[in-house]
Amino acid sequence: MSDGDFERNETVAATMATTREESALGDATAVESDAVAAAGGLLSPEEVERAQALIGRLVDGLGTAILGQQELLELVTICLLARGHMLLEGLPGLGKTELVKSLSALLGLEFRRVQFTPDLLPGDIVGSPILQETDGSRQLVFHKGPIFANLLLADEINRATPKTQSALLEAMQERRVTVMGETHELPRPFFVLATQNPIELEGTYPLPEAQLDRFTFKINVYGVSSDTLQEIISTRRHGRAPDLSEVLSREELEHLFELVEGVHLPEAVANYIARLVNATHPDSADAPGECSQFVRYGASPRAAIALAGTARAAALVAGKPNAGFDEVRRVAVSVLGHRLVLDYSARLEGWTAVRMVERLLEAVPEVGRPLPQDVAVR
Repeated sequence: MSDGDFERNETVAATMATTREESALGDATAVESDAVAAAGGLLSPEEVERAQALIGRLVDGLGTAILGQQELLELVTICLLARGHMLLEGLPGLGKTELVKSLSALLGLEFRRVQFTPDLLPGDIVGSPILQETDGSRQLVFHKGPIFANLLLADEINRATPKTQSALLEAMQERRVTVMGETHELPRPFFVLATQNPIELEGTYPLPEAQLDRFTFKINVYGVSSDTLQEIISTRRHGRAPDLSEVLSREELEHLFELVEGVHLPEAVANYIARLVNATHPDSADAPGECSQFVRYGASPRAAIALAGTARAAALVAGKPNAGFDEVRRVAVSVLGHRLVLDYSARLEGWTAVRMVERLLEAVPEVGRPLPQDVAVR
């Protein structure tokens, strides 16, 4: 047998092995879904249909207040259903604050707004003990701050000092605050929705990476089309949004949370999430060349947890009982973009965090199975 024939035979063997492995992966996924369904793990069609109706009421209500931003409203809904915190970044006047206010009205949640300024103190957010006279004696009594609400709007969060910004760290991760050694539980559910303006740098303090990592989503808010602008000025005097009423009760919202937890995440999708997050680290063997060159620090395990949770929520929004690769791709930019720390040379070469995430999505295959050890391609 000639060398050429030998190489062709090895190539055919490798191709057949790859085909067998892809077929086995598909069979394994089908078997996994059947096993989950048999165990009562998959959501029933009735549950998915019910969730779609509830989610549709919320998205339609938000669309009544915020015009021409359908993708933004769906991303906000996905993050909410995953019980995550959001950072909204955009130019002034794009409706970021109105969006948060509308969300609280539609859900009937207790809402507090804090305007972050350089002189704001941590006690102004979490509360502080105050000396009071009770039954003839004086004692310190803790007075709760505005953080004790279901929905906290941290408006222009980057205008406060890092000391004040750090007051949210424990609350965002643990859903509680500690003051003078005493721990106080926050109401459930609890969400932080923060806004920041990307063009004003004087008198601002960029959020540290430790706090950025606690935001499940960072969503960039962009302008609307001319048709939407015409609708706004024609139907809304002085730019006022219509009054909104509650469309989801607290019990219905909790039910949606439970349904999101019931969305199945196949092992193949979980493996894709793990490889995608691992590829964000420049020293990883899976990292593409651009990541190794321009990324200083990659995403943390918290990013992988956020990807899994929001992919489940995105699947439920799409009317699916299980999360797939498409859902991971849909939320990847919002989850990973603010967690990548780029090198200073990245900006000189025109690389942004969003572009880097898009490159990662191109470079990391959805299925990452190696060939069998006894098969080699030469």
